[in-house]
Amino acid sequence: MKKFAFLFLAFVLSNCSKTVQNYKSDNIKITKVSDHVWQHTSTLETKSFGDVPCNGAIMVDNGKAVVFDTPVGKKAAIELIAWVQTELNTKIIAIVPTHFHIDCLDTLDEFHNVNIESFASEKTIDLAKINNFSIPKNSFNSYKEFQIGNSKVIVSFMGEGHTKDNIVAYFHKDNVLFGGCLVKSLKAPKGNLADANINEWSNTIQKIKSTYPNIKFVIPGHGKSGNYELLDYTQQLFQESSL
Repeated sequence: MKKFAFLFLAFVLSNCSKTVQNYKSDNIKITKVSDHVWQHTSTLETKSFGDVPCNGAIMVDNGKAVVFDTPVGKKAAIELIAWVQTELNTKIIAIVPTHFHIDCLDTLDEFHNVNIESFASEKTIDLAKINNFSIPKNSFNSYKEFQIGNSKVIVSFMGEGHTKDNIVAYFHKDNVLFGGCLVKSLKAPKGNLADANINEWSNTIQKIKSTYPNIKFVIPGHGKSGNYELLDYTQQLFQESSL
């Protein structure tokens, strides 16, 4: 009996100590940002900016996950879903595009095909319809909470910037902000301004800073993730535009 108990304990400890590795293929890269948050990166081919790496986020706790922004390309989406299910042993309860551009909802149908619920703001859904993009199935106004384990992921519209519908996601457990394309990586240029409100952009960033003063990690829509510095940099970049 004692021998059985020892072997069982060894089995449990070995499984608990398993470290999930970062993932990389020709289609997608998945990188750990904090204890419960991962960044996924895939590449969008554009005429104006060339090949653009596009980031999304995976927020995980107690066997449940919320994914923000779809990967670009069918293969990337299929790999991300499989990786979350097998490597993290986690169920994706929601996919949330943070605005209506193609780098946020390119492969939404791949999530729908495996019965993963999609959520987006009413503004994002309206703009997706106008542009004949894939349509998220569930809507919210400007605020929504997702419960994963004992933790909440808060999704909110803080104001216009990159687009009139851009939302951000905050995970209190790790103090992680997924800013999407509203937040720039350090030294990044202003990027695609086709649907931007450059006069309000810095004000929107200030609202994020005031609402979530304990941010430790920030994932931008493009480029390298970092910390609070990314918010300072983005705010300064667009303060100059609004003068």
